[in-house]
Amino acid sequence: MTPEDESLFDGLEAVAGDPAPKYSTGLLPGQTLRAMIHAHEISAAADIKEEQIQPASLDLRLGQVAYRIRASFLPGEGNTVRDKLEQVVMHEIDLSKGAVLETGCVYLCPLMEHLNLGYRVSGSANAKSSTGRLDVFTRLVTDGTRAFDTIPEQYSGPLWAEISPRTFSILARTGSRLNQLRLRRGTPITTDAQLKKLQAEIGIVSGEARIDKGVGFSIDLDGDALTGLVGYRAKRHAGVIDIDKVGVADPQDFWEPVHIRRNRAIILDPGEFYILKSREAVSIPPEWAAEMVPYDPLVGEFRVHYAGFFDPGFGYSGAGGAGSRAVLEVRSHEVPFVLEHGQTVGRLMFERLIEPPQRLYGQGIGSNYQRQGLALSKHFKRA
Repeated sequence: MTPEDESLFDGLEAVAGDPAPKYSTGLLPGQTLRAMIHAHEISAAADIKEEQIQPASLDLRLGQVAYRIRASFLPGEGNTVRDKLEQVVMHEIDLSKGAVLETGCVYLCPLMEHLNLGYRVSGSANAKSSTGRLDVFTRLVTDGTRAFDTIPEQYSGPLWAEISPRTFSILARTGSRLNQLRLRRGTPITTDAQLKKLQAEIGIVSGEARIDKGVGFSIDLDGDALTGLVGYRAKRHAGVIDIDKVGVADPQDFWEPVHIRRNRAIILDPGEFYILKSREAVSIPPEWAAEMVPYDPLVGEFRVHYAGFFDPGFGYSGAGGAGSRAVLEVRSHEVPFVLEHGQTVGRLMFERLIEPPQRLYGQGIGSNYQRQGLALSKHFKRA
């Protein structure tokens, strides 16, 4: 066992000897994910690093190659991804020394991690926040599946990432982390009554909570008091962004600022990509996690996010937060659309953990977006 392995499993014996989790169903916290790695229910082609384990999720890593494919696909029941891949592959790309994944292309990449899930354990995946803020559309694919980003109960097999850069081409390599995995035991149900109680006791969102099958959130177009800045619109035909380098790219090369209008509204141009923020500040308590999902599609032809996981402790005062805004990745579809200040654009769906994680988001684990307001991804220089 390497020193890194020892760090990863440090304290695991104490966890194993602890009392049973508080709940029999729910999301699995970081310490349970470590135990699953130790038991080879989660394995990988290379040692899983401590930095991959988040409070309620696991970062997944790209493998040695990526395949440029001519069309996205799902394997369907009884089929493997690799079997179907042969029908759509155009060429193979070596990621071991880094390679550019180009805008407008679709790639499929085997991930380093492999699952061998036990009874009643299933999962879901989503793009990491930094991936979504670059307008890189990323989805998880498994053998035999009929749905993206979904891992069925007791799944045993490889994991694949479908990657489609929409605005910026990216430089990625073996080990790059674009998406993340959540695992759960059973099928816990969160009721509006539970959310109302959380709001009354903790204040999971600032202001008046609109609770109806989740917690509604709205767009903030008030603008910064000094600069009037409300968001950013991505520039077309910009350069390449190295997905693994933090604080290097110049924002002016990739983004145009969007400023407040007198009527506190903006018109979304079809096909353009915007970074905006929620009007509400969000606070995720230790026993809970959340996911941002699109609001009723009947309210407008636009997509509100590409990356939607909120870990326990995000914006939570006990983890160094003070209510953090949700950064929204927004794209209009076929027609221009007027977006107004305070317009409801999505929902937060909350899910309880089986027990609180040993470490919360922001507590010395390199979290990039605690206490955030309007913020570009970590790849860009800060002002």
